[in-house]
Amino acid sequence: MQYWLMKSEPYKYSWDDLVKDGWTLWDGVRNYAARNNMREMKVGDQCFYYHSNEGKEIVGIAEVIKEHYPDPTAEGDRWSVVDIKPLQKFSKPVTLADIKADQKLAKIEMLRLNRLSVSRITKTEFEYIKSLGN
Repeated sequence: MQYWLMKSEPYKYSWDDLVKDGWTLWDGVRNYAARNNMREMKVGDQCFYYHSNEGKEIVGIAEVIKEHYPDPTAEGDRWSVVDIKPLQKFSKPVTLADIKADQKLAKIEMLRLNRLSVSRITKTEFEYIKSLGN
């Protein structure tokens, strides 16, 4: 299993929207590195759901339920989507400030590549952040 962090602006599509819908396709990614990360996702991979701009916090965990396929909002097959479903809402969101202040997370990809909307998370980082959110 692999682990990821997916960013969404909550006014566009929030955690609550995902829960209400039951699943969604993750569309609109127009960055090659983020797209390549999505193309590496496998069914069963887990993803932190991060509210960007407003909140700036990890609010829950989603699961990949369908591997990449062409983004229906784009022409051709240059861009991809994956389908995800909600797994668990955090009882306490893990904020960007929490992550930046924690030495155990100093090398997390989301801090090094902060503009990337889909980034990798190591298993160790995933388990640690999950413990902070529960």
